[in-house]
Amino acid sequence: MVSEVVRLGVADGPDPSVNELVASARLVDHHTHSIVRGTVPASRFVFMVSESDRPAAAQATGLDSQIGVAIRRWCAPLLGLPAHASSDEYLGFRGSVENEEVAARLLPAAGLERMLIDTGFRGDELLPERELGRLASAPTETIVRLEGLAERVALSGVTATTFAGAFRAALADELGTAVGCKSIVAYRAGLDIDPTPPSAAEVAEHAGEWLRQVESAGTARLVDPVLLRFVLWEGALTGRPLQIHTGYGDPDLDLHRSDPLLLTDFLRATEHTCPVLLLHTYPFQRNAGYLAQMFPHVFVDVGLAVNYVGAQGPQVIAESLEVAPFTKVLFSSDAWGVPELHLLGSWLFRRGLARVLGDWVARDDWSLSDAERVVGLVAGGNARRVYRLDPPS
Repeated sequence: MVSEVVRLGVADGPDPSVNELVASARLVDHHTHSIVRGTVPASRFVFMVSESDRPAAAQATGLDSQIGVAIRRWCAPLLGLPAHASSDEYLGFRGSVENEEVAARLLPAAGLERMLIDTGFRGDELLPERELGRLASAPTETIVRLEGLAERVALSGVTATTFAGAFRAALADELGTAVGCKSIVAYRAGLDIDPTPPSAAEVAEHAGEWLRQVESAGTARLVDPVLLRFVLWEGALTGRPLQIHTGYGDPDLDLHRSDPLLLTDFLRATEHTCPVLLLHTYPFQRNAGYLAQMFPHVFVDVGLAVNYVGAQGPQVIAESLEVAPFTKVLFSSDAWGVPELHLLGSWLFRRGLARVLGDWVARDDWSLSDAERVVGLVAGGNARRVYRLDPPS
């Protein structure tokens, strides 16, 4: 991994010692997903590297975006193509090889120590997480998606009065092997929800209404605000790390309702309950950093965003480090579907961090030992502490 990062000049900040630190760091990706199986035709590939849920929007963009340029710049050389290969050349090659073969070439170069995998989004289409870990030479852990678990419980034959207990039991069972929970309440209702837990009577009443809809439709999608609050609080009450999607995402969410500041009252209420990890955060990374400074149990990342801003990554990373305590910032990729996103999550983060910290060291605003400590914290130390992970072997 280090040789590839060095050979291709990924960590190119102004201070050589910082570059070496960043290049050699093994990253704990505290929020990611697996990859699809088989070949990925051009039309599907551009859709999978677009955050839009509209195929027409992805087709209109192709690889003419920051992430598209980054893919052609950084992934192409590892696949035997020239750096900055044309879009047609790259997409033509990608459609001719299995996704697993591409993963075998790209994932080891990401330099991952461990991956924490959310299996709740279209998991039946994806490579099993252990197989992904084998390709990446990194052990894996799982994260329970709360809304997805509630939907499975709703389809299991429960009643309005047994739903709550069945959900708690299912969550306890899942957490026997998982290291934390995740909520996508931002997508389903926005973050501007009532921050208090609902009563048992409210849960039973709303569960009854929802279960009747589930029985009629034969499918389950949790959008009821009361039940969303219920599963969010049940996740929090386990005491395990609770990831909450904030900021950037597909048009299934209203971006203005995904500002993490909308969670302020919920964060006040959970201060002594569980760690809360604000995922992704862009374009609200400064707001998230403020919350991480104000509340002892709040942590942040700029995963997902770094891939999509490409060459602008250093700016986003620098803004995430303005007021957030360095003990509260974690690395993630939020990669899904294609291994290019796992590689770029790592390499663009390394490149941005090397430029930002290297500039501060070169200006003598920071010492090299300051940079070394922060690289260690953000790369993996903070994640190991929050999720209680074993130290690297």
